[in-house]
Amino acid sequence: MIGLSPAEKVLRNLGITEPSEIDLEAIAWHLGARIRTCPLDGCEARIIGHKDRAIIRVSDRSGPRRKRFSIGHELGHWHHHRDRTLVCRPDDIGNRSQGASRLEKIADQYAADLILPRYLFDPLAKQCKRMTLANIRSLADAFDVSLTATAIRMVEGRHSPAILVCHGQRGRKWFLRSPDVPDRWFPQGELDPDSFAFGLMFGDGKEEAYPRLMGAAAWFDRDEAKRYELHEQSFRAGESEVLTVLLITDEGMLEDWGTGSNYGRYDRR
Repeated sequence: MIGLSPAEKVLRNLGITEPSEIDLEAIAWHLGARIRTCPLDGCEARIIGHKDRAIIRVSDRSGPRRKRFSIGHELGHWHHHRDRTLVCRPDDIGNRSQGASRLEKIADQYAADLILPRYLFDPLAKQCKRMTLANIRSLADAFDVSLTATAIRMVEGRHSPAILVCHGQRGRKWFLRSPDVPDRWFPQGELDPDSFAFGLMFGDGKEEAYPRLMGAAAWFDRDEAKRYELHEQSFRAGESEVLTVLLITDEGMLEDWGTGSNYGRYDRR
């Protein structure tokens, strides 16, 4: 099992070969943790453990897929930070900003590997010829996870040269480049009125079935961007968030100028 993460090793040891077999309550039981869904004030999940037993409490106000990620997150704490009592606020779980604590990022990575293990996810993702909302949604349904988590996994996994950008009403919240995209491509903080994402966030725009051609200058504040076009597909990721996949199809944008590439790093600046 060389190359597998700790979470993936748990799944392989349990003989899990299909996404539908990832039963988090059963996995938690195997790892010595019991799951309780209950009202929680001021936090989304918490774990209390002693020796080889733990109880994970998850907020009853969370949606089913959010609960799955929260359980995976707490199991990450159980694996990496045993014998601690940790209370995870909503902003701690799945926080992709640079300000997130190291402990929470470690737990998030464990959760992602548990609910979207690469040995199952990558072969299915490779069957998708293009990174479209339809394909992202199909994979999300197969693994019973959020569109955001699925899109992140595809971008990190070199499916396509792409940038994933999340905007709220106050501007960009975070973004992620695939390893093949040079780090000079840094999305603007505010949505451009010409972008499809702007219409979704502030107007009556609708989600498009397929990525549409868009001038790169609508997304990047660089003179060079005026020479290129890319494919944009934006969709709602929550009540006040819009997620955008920018597919880089022009080879000129992928030329490395010696500045290095951002290998799957989240940015919030």
